[in-house]
Amino acid sequence: MIRRYAGQLEALYREKNRRCYVDPDPLCALYRYQDPLDREIAGIIAASLAYGNVRQILKSVDAVLGKMGPSPRDYIEKARHRDFLADFNGFVHRFATGAHLSAMLSGIRAAIAGHGSLMACFEAGHTAADKTYLPVIAAFAEALRNGAPSDPGHLLPIVSRGSACKRLNLFLRWMVRKDEVDPGDWDALCPARLIIPLDVHMHRVCMALGFTARKQPNMKTALDITAAFSSIAPDDPVRYDFVLTRRGIRKEDAFYSFC
Repeated sequence: MIRRYAGQLEALYREKNRRCYVDPDPLCALYRYQDPLDREIAGIIAASLAYGNVRQILKSVDAVLGKMGPSPRDYIEKARHRDFLADFNGFVHRFATGAHLSAMLSGIRAAIAGHGSLMACFEAGHTAADKTYLPVIAAFAEALRNGAPSDPGHLLPIVSRGSACKRLNLFLRWMVRKDEVDPGDWDALCPARLIIPLDVHMHRVCMALGFTARKQPNMKTALDITAAFSSIAPDDPVRYDFVLTRRGIRKEDAFYSFC
């Protein structure tokens, strides 16, 4: 049943997986930077704030990156936790405060100081036996949390609690996949091990397509859906994530003409 949609999904990918369809999306923030070391920092910030109204997301991402100047990497390396607290005093993005954001930035800074980059920090938790990046995501989030001097709140998930970790999986999609939409700077990593960034729009679509019968959008459901996509695109199971989530952002029914 799943493979019956393979041709339609691929046609949708070829038609809609284009840079011109990205806006409005927090992914746009990554296109401002040429250096992959700047992009990975912009990426984790943009993904971590990717919840709620898309216009507010873009506003919050712009506010954070605007404080960092032309190079997020330089800013992170030179600042200290007290600087983050001062720069983001009064920042609020729904449930996230300036204190939460400052803690996450300090965790990022510590990871870069210890490993050289966020990619190297992520790779440190990887083993060849991992079928998906779930264990690595858990280790990566824990490393960032351990480097934070205070609680970053929900900006960095505690993976063991079973949430879908949508925002970290979105960040990984941007970093690992490479096509017209996703920058794919982490080219040493394998797209086949990515997990679908499961949000309400993707969950609803995948239930309609019969890719899952699970009612809760948690990690078990994300893995279920990823396995379904793997039967169509085993080397790139999140290949259709961008095109299948456009309706929720751009309100274009044409994206779902085959559902």
